[in-house]
Amino acid sequence: MVTKALGYATHSAQDRLAPWSFGRRDPRADDVVIEILFCGVCHSDIHNVRNDWGGASYPMVPGHEIIGRVANVGSKVTRFKAGDTVGVGCMVDSCQHCKPCLRGLEQYCEEGSTYTYNGIDRRDRMPTYGGYSDKIVVTDKFVLKIPQGIELSGAAPLLCAGITTWSPLRHWKVGKSSQVAVVGLGGLGHMGLKLAKALGAEVTLFSRSPGKEADARRLGANKVVISTDAAQMASVAGRFDLIVDTVPMIHDVNPYLPTLTLDGTLVLVGYLGDLNPMLNTVPMIMGRKSVAGSLIGGIAETQELLDFCGKHAIASDVEVIRIQEVNEAFERMLRSDVKYRFVIDMASLKA
Repeated sequence: MVTKALGYATHSAQDRLAPWSFGRRDPRADDVVIEILFCGVCHSDIHNVRNDWGGASYPMVPGHEIIGRVANVGSKVTRFKAGDTVGVGCMVDSCQHCKPCLRGLEQYCEEGSTYTYNGIDRRDRMPTYGGYSDKIVVTDKFVLKIPQGIELSGAAPLLCAGITTWSPLRHWKVGKSSQVAVVGLGGLGHMGLKLAKALGAEVTLFSRSPGKEADARRLGANKVVISTDAAQMASVAGRFDLIVDTVPMIHDVNPYLPTLTLDGTLVLVGYLGDLNPMLNTVPMIMGRKSVAGSLIGGIAETQELLDFCGKHAIASDVEVIRIQEVNEAFERMLRSDVKYRFVIDMASLKA
């Protein structure tokens, strides 16, 4: 059995997104049916739609930064009721029994997480379709509560951009005595600045180009360092406990390693793939420094982030668009022409 839905889909790596009617599964006993209000536009949506990473399955309805209202719930659902404001992020299921899942780290599920789109439901084997649509059906364990006090359009990117930066900040125990740097001021980077600052850290932005200082300071940076300026880079040698690298393209991370303190870590969250040139291990060995990676966050950790953002009135800086503008938004994202995240008002789907 399926329920009719309407969304925007692409049917090949070369096609533009366009309206498409498709089927959602009829709700199971543990499902939540959500009317989608807003959906963020993530850089990974472009990569998946255009099959940059391989493994794309078409037709594809992107979108994994979903804010909506509960329409109805299955008979076994007790945490949600009709009318609740909720969110859905990058995952809609996992095996629930491997070691990472039992630790609340479903993003590292040993059997593979079920992604919100471009995935296969592990129970009925139907394709998963994302948030560029009017409704979604999700098992209740993967539905998140949105606290009061957050602008809903600004809450959408918290479910990917927000948790992608929050998870390493929490894992490496960032707090009031921490020195944190963020590489890149984009959708992820601006959230890294806001969250690190709210956790009490001294925060620096690394940028390749001048002119971003005022905005960086507004977002929480105490200092901006131009990474192409040797003197400025030398001035922060040995300073940072954690560097969160949000750059979504091939780039050289070696210049940042000398700025780590003893036992410091540079964590990559922006680019998936082979980073060249190779790492210079000298500064790593001489200071027991690390290069690590991090992937979104588990459901409990994402709820923690949302509650933290509700308490501290933190949301993403967004430009709200109509769904009919999404193809142009993709092109603008590739030119870094957005501050700092596009969010689709899904009411426009019916316009």
